[in-house]
Amino acid sequence: MATLINLSKTPSLAGIRQPATLRPPEVEPGVACDFDSYLLTPDTSCSERIAAAKARLGQDVVILGHHYQRDEVIQFADFRGDSLKLSQQAAEAQGRYIVFCGVHFMAESADILRRSHQEVILPDLSAGCSMADMADIGQVETCWNELQALGNLQVVPVTYMNSTAAIKAFTGEHGGSVCTSSNAAAVMRWAYARGERVLFIPDEHLGRNTAFRMGIPLDRMIVWDPYQELGGNSPEAVRNAKVILWKGYCSVHQRFLPEHVAKVRREHPGIRVIVHPECRFEVVQAADEIGSTEGILKAVQASPPGSQWAVGTEVHLVHRLSQERKDRLVISLDPNVCVCSTMFRITPQHLLWALENLVAGNVVNRITVDDRTRHYARIALERMLSLR
Repeated sequence: MATLINLSKTPSLAGIRQPATLRPPEVEPGVACDFDSYLLTPDTSCSERIAAAKARLGQDVVILGHHYQRDEVIQFADFRGDSLKLSQQAAEAQGRYIVFCGVHFMAESADILRRSHQEVILPDLSAGCSMADMADIGQVETCWNELQALGNLQVVPVTYMNSTAAIKAFTGEHGGSVCTSSNAAAVMRWAYARGERVLFIPDEHLGRNTAFRMGIPLDRMIVWDPYQELGGNSPEAVRNAKVILWKGYCSVHQRFLPEHVAKVRREHPGIRVIVHPECRFEVVQAADEIGSTEGILKAVQASPPGSQWAVGTEVHLVHRLSQERKDRLVISLDPNVCVCSTMFRITPQHLLWALENLVAGNVVNRITVDDRTRHYARIALERMLSLR
């Protein structure tokens, strides 16, 4: 779980000049301004206008920034953290508008947990998640039907937080639970108390790494390919499996390789390697430590001055950590391949557009989850939250 950092009094905003006129001429009350008119707005002007719009909206708006978000955007966040804790914090806040600077599934989770008077906004609707998109609800339902057709398998679904609202709802409706990267083992233990097998959706690497650390051998794990009959497995392999891993992955963490670990050790003797559990099994095995986003932050922050760290996760988080802990060496395990491109789509211009429309009384890019989906998805989330 994330430890939230309140950035409502971020020092970097203190020197931003407040413009005399808040609403630009192109934003009219009741009529949403087209985003194209914001495309050429310089970042410096964006910063001034974002600060002014945020001040004008006051407590009516809560801006959330995920750890992987770019610095030019996250500097305006009231809270930063992982997707679940940000959604919880937003629901606890008084703000009517929740502006989520993250990706689509995160905004959906915020809408599932929000209170009745709140509205969730995603500044750019194209900010998606390739991992979440790898588990289509129709494919998951087909998988479930094929598993049930094999007989009494006693399968409990567990879905990673990085999934669509539809998948979370499916999990809740079929007796399963959501998990995060930090509590996946606890949720899987909960699931095994209720069935013999776990269907882990959608990240095969997190599922494999978690199960292996729990003592489940690799030969009791299978991968389910949704484009093949029975996931590409024989009925005997399915019956022998303790974990059925959905064939999905994070496009950022998938690209770290064991060769990167070997290279950074050659170049920095004595360096400690810490990686996210979404990384490949071979990378996790070669690392010194494994940690969720918050686990990585805590490990580096708690280390003594002079420590050296190679971090296998999204580069914006690594860069920010290196700037905050300059008395330690903090580098990316591979700085050339680990930008979350979909998260990067949210620019200062997108945030400015969303906020200035709110000032004008226009709600743009609202994310809504239908009542039935919200009901079952919330059940899956509450099962996770009930675990201690």
